Amino acid sequence: MKRTATIWGMAAVLLVLPGLAGCGRTEAKPSSAVSPAPPVASPDAEKEAKFEPENLAALFLQGKIKEIYSRFSPEFKKDVSLKQLSELAGDFNKDVRAYKLQSKLPLGDGDRYVWTDESGQKGLTAAIDGKGIIQGLQFVPLKTYPASDEAFSRTEFSLPFRGEWNVLWGGTNVLLNYHYEHESQRYAYDLVQFKGTSTYNGDPGKLESYYAYNQEVTAPAPGIVKAVENGRPDNPIGQTDEKNPAGNHVVIDHGGGEYSFLAHFKKGTITVKPGDKIERGQLLGRVGNSGNTSEPHIHFHVADGADLSGSKSIRIRFEEGAAPKQGDVLKGVR
Repeated sequence: MKRTATIWGMAAVLLVLPGLAGCGRTEAKPSSAVSPAPPVASPDAEKEAKFEPENLAALFLQGKIKEIYSRFSPEFKKDVSLKQLSELAGDFNKDVRAYKLQSKLPLGDGDRYVWTDESGQKGLTAAIDGKGIIQGLQFVPLKTYPASDEAFSRTEFSLPFRGEWNVLWGGTNVLLNYHYEHESQRYAYDLVQFKGTSTYNGDPGKLESYYAYNQEVTAPAPGIVKAVENGRPDNPIGQTDEKNPAGNHVVIDHGGGEYSFLAHFKKGTITVKPGDKIERGQLLGRVGNSGNTSEPHIHFHVADGADLSGSKSIRIRFEEGAAPKQGDVLKGVR
């Protein structure tokens, strides 16, 4: 879907990038029978020196707009003119001294990149394929909440899984974490498993194809189980349950007005019940695709109450001062 480019203070978006999966997020999965033809590099792009995607934001700040535009896919050039890009760049770059790369995440046959300026008020995100062709680009004003960003939980939490996982959504702006604009889930994490550049192997229409599916979910800290839902069916890929956003879930009371939420469990796999006293690292259940979710993953956040929509999210204090964000690879309990 295309949006009109305007001044950055309103909605500086050239093109909506392909969506990432997660809680209620959708990502178009390639057909198991037909593969799309790869994009063809433009002649202008081939004449340029080797393009390093990580340097796109620096080129943008340096005003090398023609060089960037030469990397646009033919389809993207039909939607956005060089003049539009130049006008937007001139306005967006005002008062910016540098952009810092915040995230690099596999996306189809390429990667999704996120940069922010030093103030954290401006962000760039781009989808760049394996041939260095820019398939999508956004320039976004970023709203921040510094007071709550700096107010961490009193409880120290562990990662709620075993083995190696990846942060799909997590961080303190909407480009890194789409939850961020919602006060009830502002500091939530969506966690998946990548192998290579994909979260699945085989038929993307089957739940069993996803590496996260049926993996163990563990208690992130000691506490008492406050609430459990264990009877919701797993959604087929491509369907979501918006009426029951958390699906099968566990809410844990850690004391001091702090509650952790772990959501989207596989039906019937939750091993605890309300009132149970649990220890850090204890098995809670297994990853499913229940609730408002577009593929199997762990949703994890901490809030000041046990009601999903009526509580305020709290930034999680992790062990050893860790501050995971989108694109990070994490190792859980053994």
